[in-house]
Amino acid sequence: MREFSVTLREKVQQLDVVMLFCAVALSLLSVITLAASADAYSAGLAYARNQFFALAMGLICVGIISMIDYDMLIERLEYVFFGASVFLLIIVILFGEGTMGNENWISIPIINLNIQPTEFVKITFIINFSRHLDRLKHKINHPLSVLQILIHGGLIAGLVVVTGDDGMALVYLAIMAVMVFCSGISLWYIAGAVGLAVIVFPFLWEYMEEYQRQRILVGFNPDLDPSDKGYQSIISRECIVSGGFRGAGFSGGSRYFSLPAAQSDCLYSVLAEKFGFIGTFTYIILITVLIWRIILLAKNCRKNYASYICMGMVGMLIAQTLENIGMCLAIMPVVGITLPFFSYGGSSMLSMYMCLGVLQSISSHNRKYYFEREPD
Repeated sequence: MREFSVTLREKVQQLDVVMLFCAVALSLLSVITLAASADAYSAGLAYARNQFFALAMGLICVGIISMIDYDMLIERLEYVFFGASVFLLIIVILFGEGTMGNENWISIPIINLNIQPTEFVKITFIINFSRHLDRLKHKINHPLSVLQILIHGGLIAGLVVVTGDDGMALVYLAIMAVMVFCSGISLWYIAGAVGLAVIVFPFLWEYMEEYQRQRILVGFNPDLDPSDKGYQSIISRECIVSGGFRGAGFSGGSRYFSLPAAQSDCLYSVLAEKFGFIGTFTYIILITVLIWRIILLAKNCRKNYASYICMGMVGMLIAQTLENIGMCLAIMPVVGITLPFFSYGGSSMLSMYMCLGVLQSISSHNRKYYFEREPD
């Protein structure tokens, strides 16, 4: 396929402005919500400032990454991305810090910084996995191809499980499932995988740590342990209910005062109490439009593996949004999953904007080919 050069001006013109607007609007909504919680947390304003700084850094990342030709970079560094994924996860397993068995944070003492590598590995995994699927596209339903896919995805997800971050492992599995489905794999394989999971789960249950079992049981029914493991879910649900339609306002509300990890795990609940149904519906509308724009980009990509990258991002956003809102509503286990572009955290925010940068790179370099799609 012949290519033609794309000027910087043409790249900027081809950026998806709607996608960028939705992401920034979600992050600003996060900053406002964190600032509104300053009366409950002495560090509330600091949280808001840090989040705004992460937003600014994220936009810089988007600007840089979007101007890089994703196709040229990925073709040259495909295996580097895979090696980086495995290396970072092994580093987390060996040196990770955290609580309750979830040791997925790396502390950098020289600059006094904590990062969560599993957030960034999502990007390298999606990129590398998409290339693998693209190479297998003509024989995707061959048993050996399916085995390769399972080994590739299972290796990364398995390493994440070893870190103790079960919630993040579910996100990786969701990413993998969406990408594999979009690659054209037979539904019989998917049905078989679901059936195998149902059969294997009782055996896995026996090997889970007690805190993992309780997290699952209490997650679906927090009233089983309302004073301990179910406490966060119950208070989170009460915050959402107390917000009503319009909420208590920027300076109103008090139920979230006693909500653990309100700024990270359950910021959606604070949003509900402060700004009610209007605030939470605003988030849902913005994230829905963002996902819709990514799907449109996937549909119009010139490269097959670029479409897989887009759909991997879609799977990630949907999985994290459903998991986080579900645990805030006390209908899913609290597994520490962040709400995309919203929950407090530099690693989460930066990784989301790096993903956005990759998507914008695909958009800005989507017209460098003379034909609609490369020949199969």
